[in-house]
Amino acid sequence: MSFLDSLAAALSALRQNALRSILTTLGIIIGVASVIVMSAIGAGTRKNVEEQIANLGSSMLSVAPGASRFGGRSSGANSASPLSERDLVAIQQKVSGVVDATGEIRVSATAVANGADWPTDIRGVHAGFPVVRNWPVAEGRFFSVREAASGTRFAVVGQTIVREVFGGGSPIGSQIRINNVPFEVIGVLATKGQNQFGRDEDDLIVSPAGAVRARLAGRDATVPDQLDAIRVLFAKGYDLVRAEEDLVEVIRVQRHVRPGQPDNFRIFNVAEFIRARNETANAFSFLLAATAAVSLIVGGIGIMNIMLVSVTERTREIGLRMAVGARKRDVLVQFLVEAVILCLLGGLIGLSLGLVGAILAGKFGDFDVLIDASLAVIAIAASAGVGVFFGYFPARRAAALNPIEALRYE
Repeated sequence: MSFLDSLAAALSALRQNALRSILTTLGIIIGVASVIVMSAIGAGTRKNVEEQIANLGSSMLSVAPGASRFGGRSSGANSASPLSERDLVAIQQKVSGVVDATGEIRVSATAVANGADWPTDIRGVHAGFPVVRNWPVAEGRFFSVREAASGTRFAVVGQTIVREVFGGGSPIGSQIRINNVPFEVIGVLATKGQNQFGRDEDDLIVSPAGAVRARLAGRDATVPDQLDAIRVLFAKGYDLVRAEEDLVEVIRVQRHVRPGQPDNFRIFNVAEFIRARNETANAFSFLLAATAAVSLIVGGIGIMNIMLVSVTERTREIGLRMAVGARKRDVLVQFLVEAVILCLLGGLIGLSLGLVGAILAGKFGDFDVLIDASLAVIAIAASAGVGVFFGYFPARRAAALNPIEALRYE
């Protein structure tokens, strides 16, 4: 009896009990569909995290004011005195491994040009901003170190500003008024998209920190050259633990923090925060994938159960086949093929439902989805594996029947 004969016999047997066969595969269908959806969401999340880390810079550390304390009580984050331009210079001169650094001053303002206005985020930065943030200029240019130091009213705008304020046309050379202060647009930043919090990164305007401080933010009475944050990019592969220790040492001196006193500033690694967030998402995905795997096992048990029932129902048929020359191996192959076909059928249906579910999750849910062709191979291979594993025992039991006793079975 050839494999094709076994395949034809298996298909014929399954067609005779079509409804039962479909119901038997439900566990496989649910398991495979769940695995596909969870794998697509997990892969999409990982890709999104990698892109965010690449955008931010995996070797970047950020410094921000910490909490001020009065009478032992904390006033909350960012309540301490601001950072300063002097802190930025000290970091560039005294901390090892620094590639570049930029300060940041943040202001919310309304940008007006060509009769259109748009509320947006204004950031006063330094010339190293494109390098530190890994954010190149797509059109025009960025301001130089000399221009930034002189406080020239230049503006480099994000893609959302180009679309909403300039109607999608080139803004280079145009004037844009920010809170009624005119700035000349000299560049357009490359597209960034949304960050890990869902905020539109392209909805911003960057200008020299001195100009933003003098014309938009206002000077702090105690720290006239104030900065809201400092971002520092280190050489690729540089030990960030050592880098953080060096930063702490330099900034404590700059901010006159005495030995034994707590830091009045914070240093954080955004890439590590994103990785931690990703690990939480991965743990959740793992739990869901484990649930899907349990569905596959339950489906496999259902396949084994129905195959055992099938062996009992077809005992006389098995005896007849053996009586006319079928070998035990032929019977084994026939029932094993039936089990594998059942699982493959469930796998194909589950694969289709899983792909549809992944697409819907990406379209209507707040999920990043990446559908890889290898998922189809994994789904089919897993289905076939379940069929072989859970179908072998019933098939072996069928092959072990005594032909004479099988023919007498009622």
